[in-house]
Amino acid sequence: MIVPVILAGGSGSRLWPLSRSAYPKQLLPLVSGRTLLQETVLRIQSIPHIAAPLVICNQEHRFLVAEQLKQIGVMDASIILEPEGKNTAPAAAIAALYLNQQGVNPTLLVLPADHMIQDISDFMTAVAFAVKNAQVGRLVTFGIVPERAETGYGYIKTAGHANDVQGYTVLEFVEKPDQATAKKYLDSGQYYWNSGMFMFEAASYLAELALYAPVILQQCEFAVNGMIQDLDFLRLDKEAFANCPSNSIDYAVMEKTQNAILVPLNAGWSDIGSWSALCDVMEADQEGNVLQGDVITHRVNNCYLRAESRLLAVIGLDNHVVVETPDVVLVAHKDHSQYVKEIVANLKQQQRTEIDLHRKVYRPWGCYELIDKSTSSQVKHITVNPGASLSLQMHLHRSEHWVVVKGVAEVTRGEEIFTIKINESTYIPQGVKHRLTNASDEPLEIIEVQSGHYLGEDDIVRFDDAYGRVIA
Repeated sequence: MIVPVILAGGSGSRLWPLSRSAYPKQLLPLVSGRTLLQETVLRIQSIPHIAAPLVICNQEHRFLVAEQLKQIGVMDASIILEPEGKNTAPAAAIAALYLNQQGVNPTLLVLPADHMIQDISDFMTAVAFAVKNAQVGRLVTFGIVPERAETGYGYIKTAGHANDVQGYTVLEFVEKPDQATAKKYLDSGQYYWNSGMFMFEAASYLAELALYAPVILQQCEFAVNGMIQDLDFLRLDKEAFANCPSNSIDYAVMEKTQNAILVPLNAGWSDIGSWSALCDVMEADQEGNVLQGDVITHRVNNCYLRAESRLLAVIGLDNHVVVETPDVVLVAHKDHSQYVKEIVANLKQQQRTEIDLHRKVYRPWGCYELIDKSTSSQVKHITVNPGASLSLQMHLHRSEHWVVVKGVAEVTRGEEIFTIKINESTYIPQGVKHRLTNASDEPLEIIEVQSGHYLGEDDIVRFDDAYGRVIA
């Protein structure tokens, strides 16, 4: 049995401002009409003897992940929630330990949720060779056949000769090289790009982890032993996982083990690790431009231009990236697009919310979009899904006015329960318990006007919640 382990916990900061911590790149439809997570899950469904996927994600993304799986008809996935990111070695250990607890020792196919693979046939062939290696105790890494002297990827050096099932002995992992070194790697024919994709039996990985990273294994055992069911999710023990070292599978195991094998993959792979990388995998027009959204150009060549909310007009640019969202505009030369992470670091230092939230913020009950904001008031457009309900809550620092613009709202305000319809409104005083419910079969939309001296999203005291969030 092969269990796909989908690692969906990344932040994707190099694709800011589209990718943000509350809605990272693996949950975005960047290349097709489906998100990268959805494409990853669909890609593996035709693998022989494949089991239901095991998805490991940040606890803040749990409802988004579950909804995206539901949208593609995947209802049997297990979703394990990480209290915080600890890199790939603990994530794979958690998967292996959890499955061993079920009394099985499956072959794990460990895949990041934010990669793109264009040639599914070649991917399937590589997986078939990897299975043969994994089933005899080897730890397989998939090495991407390099197309160019790339300085943005780590490399894996091989012995240069195949074993009996089309794998190559791993000699060493090397860090991202400079241009001259990358050219030598390419010319030698012995080096592959490090894809971050792996295959191994659960027991084989845990045995190597016990040898080379015993503290990771121990803390992951504690975290799994203390795991609890939370609605449709599996929540790790927070304290145990917090004490687990953060490390990658490469550093913790693959660079040390004597059982590492590389299976080549030549399938149009990309980790979409920057805006220029995304541009490379998109179809360009005759001027070399990739245009998405409402974009008009004049004398523009070799650019990636994306408009999310309004008309984007661009004149006289070459080899640039321009990305417009409702609250941010990014302009960068393609050759410097990897430095977006420096901007994100700067914004984080300034405690700017633009690194975390879009104007439209998704919640398990629906979403809200910020329309206007001042120091003492803000206006939101709130959409509540059919049958959904916000938590029973109270605000200590603000009052709210609600105006229904679509549907019928059931309102709880103190001891009262009543309905309001289109063009009707109600007032929620500061400090009063309240709840908004959509009991109908169509979306409910309201305009909410908040007033108060503090308007932060953390000013919520919950008393009851259908989605397992913290209550008072």
